Amino acid sequence: MDKYYNPADSDAISQFNAYLAEFYEKNKRPMPWRDDITPFRVVVSEIMLQQTQVPRVMDKFPQFIQTFPDFNALAGASLEDVMRAWQGLGYNRRAKYLLEISRAIVEKWNGIVPDDPEILKTLPGIGTATAGSIVAFSYNRPVVFIETNIRRVFIHHFFQDQADVSDKEIIPVISRALNKNNPREWYYSLMDYGTFLAGKIKNPNRRSRHYAVQSPFAGSDREIRGQVIKILLENGPTQYNQLVGIVGDQHSRTEKIISQMIIEGLIVKDHTTIHFS
Repeated sequence: MDKYYNPADSDAISQFNAYLAEFYEKNKRPMPWRDDITPFRVVVSEIMLQQTQVPRVMDKFPQFIQTFPDFNALAGASLEDVMRAWQGLGYNRRAKYLLEISRAIVEKWNGIVPDDPEILKTLPGIGTATAGSIVAFSYNRPVVFIETNIRRVFIHHFFQDQADVSDKEIIPVISRALNKNNPREWYYSLMDYGTFLAGKIKNPNRRSRHYAVQSPFAGSDREIRGQVIKILLENGPTQYNQLVGIVGDQHSRTEKIISQMIIEGLIVKDHTTIHFS
């Protein structure tokens, strides 16, 4: 688990991959989006997994897929219906992004997910890592990408004595190690192993140049945004002043957050009433 592998040595990389394969064979995690792989299920799971832990996604994913079984069903839904199905996952903008992604895929590509990460990156809520993961997992294509678990594994095994490690340094090593015959399973194994490492050692990602600590949820703007969404789902269209009052006593802060949510297109202010867009 603590072995160092020389990133410039092809034999060392082969040894690393053998170790990784052995770990995965014994410890792979069953997940619903891995058991029945379709591009739609991959897209939904990858958007859900952004900044949300796997157990939480595993709980919500089957319910969401039952409600919206394909791109057409999701594209035809209202934002309110998608928000309702999304509740419990947090970062509610992702629900809006997922709705917009589905509509774009139906309208532009007849329900077929593009297999080019550069095209996917033009869609809302999809950055480089998510675009790469969608293509790798949907089509088993050898696309190079990096996310938190992958970063943890490579820093731990290939950059053991180095601080301030940049992703630009890690990506060439990922490219050399990538199993081009079965990239999907290789990435699954990396993510499962990265999760395992997180519970066993001091987080190697602290040595990443891109490391950042997420702010606490309690008392955050995210919490207030979630309260606004919950109130609208429970009560339907709500008078602006009433909504601000229900959220709490930080009226000025709540008003700024509601204004931002209006700008983002999550909600609409119609005269004195707030409702979903």
